[in-house]
Amino acid sequence: MAAVTRRGGPARPRPRRARLATATLAVLVAAVVVVPLVTRLDQQLVDLGAAGLPPSPAHPFGTDEVGRDVLLRSVYGLRVSLLVGLVAALVSAVVGGLVGLVAGIAGGVVDRLLMRVVDGFNALPHLLFGVFVVALFSPSAGAVVASVAVTHWTTAARIVRSEVLTLRGRPFVDAAILGGSSRARIVRRHLLPNLAPQLLLATVLMIPHAIWHETALSFLGLGLPAHLASLGNMINDGQRSLLAGDWWSSLFPGLLILLPTLAISALAQHVRDRANPRWRSELAL
Repeated sequence: MAAVTRRGGPARPRPRRARLATATLAVLVAAVVVVPLVTRLDQQLVDLGAAGLPPSPAHPFGTDEVGRDVLLRSVYGLRVSLLVGLVAALVSAVVGGLVGLVAGIAGGVVDRLLMRVVDGFNALPHLLFGVFVVALFSPSAGAVVASVAVTHWTTAARIVRSEVLTLRGRPFVDAAILGGSSRARIVRRHLLPNLAPQLLLATVLMIPHAIWHETALSFLGLGLPAHLASLGNMINDGQRSLLAGDWWSSLFPGLLILLPTLAISALAQHVRDRANPRWRSELAL
């Protein structure tokens, strides 16, 4: 049930959670930007004499089965995941936004046809369909972006269509129509500025999904090439070391997947609650 205040209204959002999420993202982004610039180590450097070392001051995250530094590879893998997630979310938002805009403006048969296409894509298992898309190409970042975009654009399409249908009934749109404004001018001057905040929020919320999607594909060996540092590849490689007790090879890359996705989701939730008080809600445990 939703938590409420003593006056019966919705509970106030927790700025502390937003500050923690912002700080977490700031630290992670700083790490992926600064560490590759200041370190002189090669993230692919193999040192069999240092293979399987536990966490220590020299190697805070330990080393993997061939002696590569897990911290350095995790930072490189996080950079790849954030970049792929951001690009895939942007592509999904552009494609979905265009579809939703056309459906909301055109209405009628066009709207129904496009929404049936959206329903058809939503009915497909995202991961299995993503595997099918990636299988059409050689392992690369572009293939992963295409896979994520194809399976996630429907969310943006539904959001934009819903907002367009709402805006079409607003008095300022009616006034623009009566004033003789063309459809293109109404879209440019009235619809797009009001759609931008919702589309931006949808894009931010898609980034965690894109990161998990990319990680899952890389874990299955269908995402990024095996020689590139990817969090999914690292977790997959770390499975072989778990039986030998090398828990750090999988634990730390897994945490670096979890932290940014939770932080982005919490921050986006806070922004949405501040912008739309009607949506404020918290689950009471």
